[in-house]
Amino acid sequence: MPTPPTPDQPPVLPLTMPAETGPHDRIWMAFPREGQTLGASLAEREAGYAAWSAVALAVAEFEPVTMIADPTETARARQLLGSAVELVERPLDDFWLRDSGPTFVHDAAGRLAAVDWIFNGWGGNDDWTGWEHDKDLARFVAGLAGVPVVSSLLVNEGGGIHVDGDGTVLVTETVQLDPRRNPHADKARVEAELARTIGASRVIWLPRGLTRDYDTFGTRGHVDIVATSPAPGTVLLHAQEDPAHPDHAVTRELRALLEGQRDAAGRALEIIDVPAPATLRDSEGFVDWSYINHLVVNDGVIACGFGEPDADARAKEILAAAYPGRRVVTVDARELFARGGGVHCITQQQPAARTGEHDPRGAAGSVAA
Repeated sequence: MPTPPTPDQPPVLPLTMPAETGPHDRIWMAFPREGQTLGASLAEREAGYAAWSAVALAVAEFEPVTMIADPTETARARQLLGSAVELVERPLDDFWLRDSGPTFVHDAAGRLAAVDWIFNGWGGNDDWTGWEHDKDLARFVAGLAGVPVVSSLLVNEGGGIHVDGDGTVLVTETVQLDPRRNPHADKARVEAELARTIGASRVIWLPRGLTRDYDTFGTRGHVDIVATSPAPGTVLLHAQEDPAHPDHAVTRELRALLEGQRDAAGRALEIIDVPAPATLRDSEGFVDWSYINHLVVNDGVIACGFGEPDADARAKEILAAAYPGRRVVTVDARELFARGGGVHCITQQQPAARTGEHDPRGAAGSVAA
C-alpha cells in the first residue's frame, strides 16, 4: 500500500508529547514476519505470532488497535486476530512499532502531529535486521492517521524516550549519543532537538540501560525497559534485587542518579522501585525481564508477565497503585523478551487530539489488505 498523503497544514508550534496516561484514539502495532527476529523453527515462529496477537487482543479490550501486516503474513494475522483488530497491509522489515513508528505530539492548537525520527535499525544492526521498509514506516502511519509529519535529523526510537507530559523526558546516553546513531551529537544538540520535537524542557540523562540490551539483538540501552513516569514527579524504576545479576549494580547506580534529579517543574522525584522477577538467566544469558515495559491504555494497563505468580502479582499491585482507576491486565511477555523487547516495545499510542477531534476512522475495520 502506498503511503497516504498527510495534511498540508503545518502544525502550530510549540509541540508537546502528551503523557501515555492521556486519552488515546488507538494503539498501533506491527505483526511478526518470518526472519531472524521471529525465529527459525516452526515452534519459535508460532510462539512469536501468538505473543504479539495476545498483546493486541488484550489492548483491544480497552481501545482500537491497528495492526500493520507484511503481505506475507496478512492471512495469518486475520486468522489469529479476527475482527477485533484492524489490519493494514504493508511491507515490513521488523515489527517493533514503538521504534519504527512515529511519536505522536500535540501542536499549540491541540491538533495531532507525528514526529518522524530517523530510523537506522537501532544503530545499523544490518547483521540481523534491515530497515529498507521500516525507515519510512512513521510517515506511512502518519498518513493513515491523517496528521502532519514533523521531520527530525535525530536518529532515535520511541523506546528511547519516556515523557511525563509536563516537560520532562527520560533518555539514556548510550542511545541518543550512540556513535552508530548520532556520531556528531552532544547532549546540548539532543536536548535542543527534543525541545523542538516533543516539547522537552528538562532532559534527565541516565548513563545506560539494562545489561541484556547490549547483546547482539539489543538496542544498546532503551529507557522504556528501565524507567518510566506514571505521573509528573514520579518515576517507576526497574529494581534488580539479586546481587548475582549484573543489573543489580546497574539499577542501584540509576537510583542514586535519579535521587538527585528534579523534573521540569523543579520537583524532586519520587522513585518507586518495581522489583524484577526472580529468574536470572535463560539460554542466552542474564535476562532483562522488566515490568517497566508496560503499556498504559484507556482505563487500563497492559503489564508484562513472566510466569512467576508472586512476582507478577507484586508488580500488578505496584502498577495498580501507580495508575489509580485503571484495570491492570497481565500478558505473558517471555516470548517477547526472548526476541528483544516487551509489551511497550511492540506498541505505539496515538493520543486523542486536545481539540476533541478524535480519529475519524473509528474502531476496528480493515483500512486495507
